[in-house]
Parts: sequence; C-alpha cells; structure tokens
Amino acid sequence: MRPTKATKTLLLAVLLCLGLGCSPRDFLTRRLAADLISASDAFKAPQLFWLTTGIVSNKDFSSPDFMVLQRRGWIIGTEQKCPAEVDPPPCWDVLLTPLGVDTIRPLISSALPDNGPIGIQVARRELLSIDGISKAGNFAEVEFTWRWVSINQVGAALYDSGVHYRSTVGFRGYDDGWRVVEQTVPSNQPLDEALRNAQPTAP
Repeated sequence: MRPTKATKTLLLAVLLCLGLGCSPRDFLTRRLAADLISASDAFKAPQLFWLTTGIVSNKDFSSPDFMVLQRRGWIIGTEQKCPAEVDPPPCWDVLLTPLGVDTIRPLISSALPDNGPIGIQVARRELLSIDGISKAGNFAEVEFTWRWVSINQVGAALYDSGVHYRSTVGFRGYDDGWRVVEQTVPSNQPLDEALRNAQPTAP
C-alpha cells in the first residue's frame, strides 16, 4: 500500500524534528498539556477553608459552610450582642465542640493572629480531562475539566467530588517547549485565574 500524503508529511516532520533535536515539549499534545497543568503550583495548591471562631455575624453563622459544620456537630453557637462594627443582629459566639476539637485541631495548617480565622487544608484538585486545544503561533488556550477531591473529613463534608469544573488556561511556546502561563500576558489567561473562574459542569 502506497503511503498517503498525510503520512509522508508526518514522516517528513518527524525526520526534520530529529535533525533539529526537538523535544517532546515542542508539541502541545493533550498529554503534555495535562502533565504541565497537573504539575503547576497553582493547580497543586490545596484548598484552604478558613474557620472563624468567636463572635460572628448571623450571615456568617447561617452560611452553607457553617451549617455543614453545625450539622456534623463540630461547632456550636450561642446568641450574643453584636459588636458595634457588626450589623445586623443577632450575632453568635462560635466554639468548637469536643468532637470538633478532635476532628479539626489535627488539621490546622495556619491561623491568623489575635484569634483570627483558622486555616484548614481540606481538598486538592484532580484533573479529569483535556477537552480541547486552540493554537495560534506560540500561544494556545487549553480547556480542561477538573474536580475537588477531599483530603480529610472536613473536605468530605464541604466538597462534593461529583461536581466538575471547566477552566481555560493559556499556554506559551518558548525555545525549550511549551509552558503553562503562570502570570498575565497578552491574549492568555493564567492558571490561577482560570481556576478561580471555573464554572461547574455536569459530570
């Protein structure tokens, strides 16, 4: 069977690349895009949940996250008079229950001074698929789907792994291959912004 025109073109490109010393990073494939996104600092950064104890507004105390923690028996709140800077009433004095202390204290990664919010690492991102690549010269946009995966009991309570998110991130080609855009450059969206702007999508 005679080779097709497409086969000849591909073979010529491979031979030319071998002669020029190309690396796998010179070709922005879905596999490379997935590897670069997964390895980036922005994608690997864990999700922090900030738990505020002490006097909080009714708006905060009745937020979905606080309601989850209340239902799990990890926090309780007693009604209190609101400080002058907090409005409207009522306010609540939030405390960890004994069960909450046992569950949350080992997970505390950081806390703000003066009894401020407590930072808890609760989830990490998992890349599910690369959905499309659009290239224009040395610039490209990659659309991908990901989800939150809990890393402890608090994360499991707050995040549903069945909810998927879709993001689009910019890539740029350099002399040593393609890289994920980590900072804003013309025509590209950096990964941290793409993750912040992610839209939930059906799994």
